[in-house]
Amino acid sequence: MALDGKILARAKSKLEEKRKQRDENQDSRHEKVYVASARVREIDVELRATMSELVGAALGIDAAAQVENIRVRNLNLQEERRNELVKAGFAENYLDDKFMCTKCRDAGYVNNVMCECLKKIYTDEQKASLSNLFKLGNETFENFNLSFYDDKTIQDTSSPRQSMEMVYEICVEYARNFGSKSMNLFFNGAPGLGKTFLSACIARVVAESGFSVVYDTAISIFAKFEDAKFNRTEDFEGTRSETKRYLECDLLIVDDLGTEMTTAFTISALYEIINTRLMTGKKTLINSNLTMDELHRRYSEQIMSRLEGEYQVLTFYGDDIRKKRNVL
Repeated sequence: MALDGKILARAKSKLEEKRKQRDENQDSRHEKVYVASARVREIDVELRATMSELVGAALGIDAAAQVENIRVRNLNLQEERRNELVKAGFAENYLDDKFMCTKCRDAGYVNNVMCECLKKIYTDEQKASLSNLFKLGNETFENFNLSFYDDKTIQDTSSPRQSMEMVYEICVEYARNFGSKSMNLFFNGAPGLGKTFLSACIARVVAESGFSVVYDTAISIFAKFEDAKFNRTEDFEGTRSETKRYLECDLLIVDDLGTEMTTAFTISALYEIINTRLMTGKKTLINSNLTMDELHRRYSEQIMSRLEGEYQVLTFYGDDIRKKRNVL
């Protein structure tokens, strides 16, 4: 499972913001108490002094006795502090450090292992990065409505609804069991049949499982590769970082393949994406409105042999369901 470096950096930044807010709240509580009780302020100063004394005592000749004396005085001061807080109208633990996460004490890691609190922020940031894919906000498998697909068979073949039921089940299983042994997926079919919607459903489940998911349109992906190749951007390092994400994320979703202008460069970039991700075991989901014959006429044999040999091709059938939604 590969974490997306860009998303992780944002998650750590969010955690740091929360830590700063927590510290500001703690400082505010201290000031409130100090206004009400000057003695608590004095005790806090004395407690900090005992910590310095403890370091010096540990280096002394009679270290054990000195450390014990300091320990007893520290405990007495803490008891007096609790009493003073109650006397001033506060709970005795009012000034205790209030960590957002008691497991990692807001560090984000426990023994160099990412804590659940940072994982949660990472997952939320991962979802935010997929906002272009989650356009409606309801892209879940439960909201995929098969009734929009015609259930009438044509020439003794499966009806569009029967075909889409199979596609749907494959997508559900793919998302729930996503991992290193998963297949790559290729969705093709006419516009408006749910390819992007089911891609979003898969992305949501896979991202919630902690995998790194990157979504973009073919046009945008190839534009970034071209900018990185020919240094056509002021933020060169940022653009290179984006192309690296396309190659290294756990699941890359390429939407609307075939809408880009087909050039020698875009064909080369597509081959690099497909081949690199196959070589490194990373998974890819590609959507296209083109038929397989149209894809053959547009892309190289090297690309098509990989799409047909290394991807599970799922063809979407039926009439444009977006039009049906508007009618209904």
